[in-house]
Amino acid sequence: MKLPSPGIRGLKSGLAIAAVACLTLAAFEFRSSAGSPADKQPLPAVLDSVIVTMAQRFDTLRAGETLSGLLGRSGLDVRESSAMMAAANVLDMRRLPVGMPVTYTSVSLDSVPSEVVFQLAIDRMLHLRRSAEGWASEEINIPWTTDTIVIEGEISSSLYEAVAQAGEVLPERARAELAWALADIYEYRLDMSRDLRVGDRFRVLTERSLGPAGTVRVGNVLAARFMASGKDIEAIRYARDEKTRARYYDAEGRSLHTGFLRAPLAFRRISSVFGRRKHPILGTWRAHKGTDYAANSGTPVRTVGDGVVIFAGVRGGYGNTVEVRHPNGFVSRYGHLRGFARGARKGNRVSIAQTIGYVGSTGLATGPHLHFEVLVKGVQRDPRKALASRSAEPIPSADRAAFEILRAQLVATMDSNTDVQQLAMR
Repeated sequence: MKLPSPGIRGLKSGLAIAAVACLTLAAFEFRSSAGSPADKQPLPAVLDSVIVTMAQRFDTLRAGETLSGLLGRSGLDVRESSAMMAAANVLDMRRLPVGMPVTYTSVSLDSVPSEVVFQLAIDRMLHLRRSAEGWASEEINIPWTTDTIVIEGEISSSLYEAVAQAGEVLPERARAELAWALADIYEYRLDMSRDLRVGDRFRVLTERSLGPAGTVRVGNVLAARFMASGKDIEAIRYARDEKTRARYYDAEGRSLHTGFLRAPLAFRRISSVFGRRKHPILGTWRAHKGTDYAANSGTPVRTVGDGVVIFAGVRGGYGNTVEVRHPNGFVSRYGHLRGFARGARKGNRVSIAQTIGYVGSTGLATGPHLHFEVLVKGVQRDPRKALASRSAEPIPSADRAAFEILRAQLVATMDSNTDVQQLAMR
């Protein structure tokens, strides 16, 4: 009997009849050895059916529960549980997720399950069967399929809203992932919070992965184009080979990534910008020499570039502060931190995107946010302008011809239409 895949269409607690097997006993005709042939009348055939049912029960792993405790609820005693767990050697008992679905199958006359299926992930199951020889396990990986789609949108309020309204080829969660992926790709060329204008347009060629139960994930963005303020800015994903990390380049072959991140938070919302503002605590108008990022307390803060920590401690109204000096002489400052990350100590070297602290509200702050500054020759500069002025590295000359061929192919595909493109099914 083939066990249905659990969790594929949503697990529900209860009892389900999986199969009904009817065993029919043969009819026997008895003839008497005595009497005349007329007396030898055949007895009526006897039909006796025994109904054997296969029952399924569904359960989930509870918070703080052990696997043996979960199996105990299914009718498995300590001996059977130990034997089954010994067969399930791919399970890491310390890292089983809370809420993990489990399906038990048993014969109606047997309270002990004959089959157990653990739904380890949406695309991964562990199937255990009981026989006279004991328990045997089989790990099953459910394949995903990947295609390539083209999405086009127009800015009316924000990039997120534009992607969210771009069509039904992606569910809501996947659209959000695509919006943030685009923001990350373009963060050195476009400030998505300030540079976009109503009427700006974008077009994206991206991979889409389709999994069990209709799950959709956004894969790699292969190519994109932003038409912002009358200028087209392309992003072409290119890697020399499978062992080389892919990077994004514009139409001229210049890298979209430079030596600095444009923002110290991976997911950010700017609450105030560089310029004069009324200080929320002091009540006086002061030059706000930096950018504030509103975020939940504890959000990781990244250094915007490689450098050396020159200060980590309390600095007046900034509260807990980290300062990093970068190779070009710039100093980046991160204020109001709740605490410091391991390695964020004076004299330590840090790498671009390394976590150096966590969003907080120490110092003169009314609520949790990050205050970010860039100092050039000791003078505060608008971080957006200071970090945007860095030059980009061109693609290596040895890769130029291959890049041009790939770019021509991706751009032609991206510009073909905005319907779903079944181009790279695998």
